[in-house]
Amino acid sequence: MTERTDVTRLLLSRIRDVADYPVPGVMFKDITPLLADPAAFAALTETLADLSVRHGATKIVGLEARGFILGAPVALRAGLGFIPVRKAGKLPGATLRQSYDLEYGSAEIEVHAEDLAAGDRVMVIDDVLATGGTAAASLDLIRRSGAEVAGVAVLMELGFLDGRQKLAQALDGAPLEALITV
Repeated sequence: MTERTDVTRLLLSRIRDVADYPVPGVMFKDITPLLADPAAFAALTETLADLSVRHGATKIVGLEARGFILGAPVALRAGLGFIPVRKAGKLPGATLRQSYDLEYGSAEIEVHAEDLAAGDRVMVIDDVLATGGTAAASLDLIRRSGAEVAGVAVLMELGFLDGRQKLAQALDGAPLEALITV
């Protein structure tokens, strides 16, 4: 058995299914038991840090909100800077803003303009890849700053939502790593 398989098995064992949340018919994947288990959280952090280093990242971007929880310790473990990408209006100072479409409407995310620059290689970290809209918008922000995209790494991909296919164009050849696909 490979080390990656062992980590995947550990992570899966710490993700709780919650039926009918937030609405009837949805099976919510709750990662709070994983975060509460120091061994599982450490294994997740180590795996994402290794992926970031392997793909040549110089900075980590965490997507609001659970991407902050995962991305900050990954950056620390990998010896890289951490940059939060927030919902619009949450960051002080000069920002770059990117709009993206949701199923019903649109949203905007921001990053501090001075936090990313030419020469940076940025790995985007988040908990879940669903439809890919937020991740694609973050890749646009990264490129608009002059930085390069090292890749996207997520704990879990919801394969039935086709986010990988929708994100393919925005990735433009950069890797997408999902530790678990459900």
